[in-house]
Amino acid sequence: MKVGFDPRAEGLFEPLKGQKGSQADFVKALKEAIEKVNQLQLEADRAVEELSLGRADLHETVLAIEKADISFRLMMQIRNKLIKAYEEVMKMPL
Repeated sequence: MKVGFDPRAEGLFEPLKGQKGSQADFVKALKEAIEKVNQLQLEADRAVEELSLGRADLHETVLAIEKADISFRLMMQIRNKLIKAYEEVMKMPL
Protein backbone atom coordinates (compact mmCIF):
# COMPACT_ATOMS: atom_id res chain seq x y z
CA MET A 1 0.00 0.00 0.00
CA LYS A 2 1.44 3.33 -1.03
CA VAL A 3 1.04 6.24 1.31
CA GLY A 4 0.03 9.45 -0.45
CA PHE A 5 1.65 12.79 0.28
CA ASP A 6 -0.47 15.73 1.35
CA PRO A 7 0.13 18.65 -1.04
CA ARG A 8 -0.38 21.12 1.83
CA ALA A 9 2.89 19.86 3.29
CA GLU A 10 4.81 20.69 0.10
CA GLY A 11 8.11 22.26 1.09
CA LEU A 12 7.58 21.43 4.76
CA PHE A 13 10.53 19.10 4.80
CA GLU A 14 12.89 21.35 2.89
CA PRO A 15 15.44 22.96 5.20
CA LEU A 16 15.21 26.73 5.39
CA LYS A 17 18.23 28.82 4.51
CA GLY A 18 20.31 29.47 7.57
CA GLN A 19 18.68 26.61 9.44
CA LYS A 20 20.96 25.01 12.00
CA GLY A 21 20.97 22.63 14.91
CA SER A 22 17.73 21.39 16.38
CA GLN A 23 15.53 22.58 13.49
CA ALA A 24 17.50 20.52 10.98
CA ASP A 25 17.51 17.60 13.43
CA PHE A 26 13.72 17.83 13.70
CA VAL A 27 13.32 17.70 9.93
CA LYS A 28 15.70 14.73 9.77
CA ALA A 29 13.83 12.91 12.55
CA LEU A 30 10.51 13.56 10.84
CA LYS A 31 11.78 12.20 7.52
CA GLU A 32 13.16 9.09 9.26
CA ALA A 33 9.83 8.51 11.01
CA ILE A 34 7.94 8.76 7.72
CA GLU A 35 10.37 6.32 6.12
CA LYS A 36 9.86 3.90 9.03
CA VAL A 37 6.06 4.08 8.64
CA ASN A 38 6.43 3.41 4.92
CA GLN A 39 8.71 0.45 5.66
CA LEU A 40 6.13 -1.02 8.04
CA GLN A 41 3.43 -0.60 5.37
CA LEU A 42 5.61 -2.43 2.85
CA GLU A 43 6.31 -5.21 5.35
CA ALA A 44 2.56 -5.59 5.98
CA ASP A 45 1.95 -5.83 2.23
CA ARG A 46 4.66 -8.49 1.97
CA ALA A 47 3.15 -10.41 4.89
CA VAL A 48 -0.28 -10.44 3.23
CA GLU A 49 1.28 -11.66 0.00
CA GLU A 50 3.18 -14.39 1.84
CA LEU A 51 -0.02 -15.44 3.63
CA SER A 52 -1.90 -15.67 0.36
CA LEU A 53 0.85 -17.90 -1.02
CA GLY A 54 0.76 -20.10 2.09
CA ARG A 55 4.28 -19.18 3.23
CA ALA A 56 3.30 -17.29 6.40
CA ASP A 57 0.88 -17.86 9.22
CA LEU A 58 -2.08 -15.68 10.07
CA HIS A 59 -0.67 -14.53 13.42
CA GLU A 60 2.48 -12.99 11.90
CA THR A 61 0.46 -11.35 9.15
CA VAL A 62 -2.03 -9.78 11.56
CA LEU A 63 0.85 -8.49 13.71
CA ALA A 64 2.51 -6.88 10.70
CA ILE A 65 -0.76 -5.27 9.63
CA GLU A 66 -1.48 -3.95 13.13
CA LYS A 67 2.04 -2.50 13.48
CA ALA A 68 1.61 -0.72 10.16
CA ASP A 69 -1.86 0.52 11.09
CA ILE A 70 -0.84 1.87 14.49
CA SER A 71 2.25 3.59 13.13
CA PHE A 72 0.23 5.12 10.28
CA ARG A 73 -2.44 6.43 12.65
CA LEU A 74 0.24 7.92 14.90
CA MET A 75 1.89 9.58 11.90
CA MET A 76 -1.47 11.05 10.85
CA GLN A 77 -2.04 12.44 14.35
CA ILE A 78 1.40 14.05 14.31
CA ARG A 79 0.70 15.46 10.85
CA ASN A 80 -2.61 16.89 12.01
CA LYS A 81 -0.96 18.52 15.03
CA LEU A 82 1.78 20.01 12.84
CA ILE A 83 -0.73 21.43 10.38
CA LYS A 84 -2.82 22.85 13.23
CA ALA A 85 0.27 24.45 14.79
CA TYR A 86 1.28 25.89 11.41
CA GLU A 87 -2.20 27.34 10.90
CA GLU A 88 -2.10 28.90 14.37
CA VAL A 89 1.28 30.50 13.66
CA MET A 90 -0.02 31.84 10.34
CA LYS A 91 -2.98 33.46 12.15
CA MET A 92 -0.66 35.42 14.44
CA PRO A 93 -0.43 39.13 13.68
CA LEU A 94 2.95 40.45 12.69
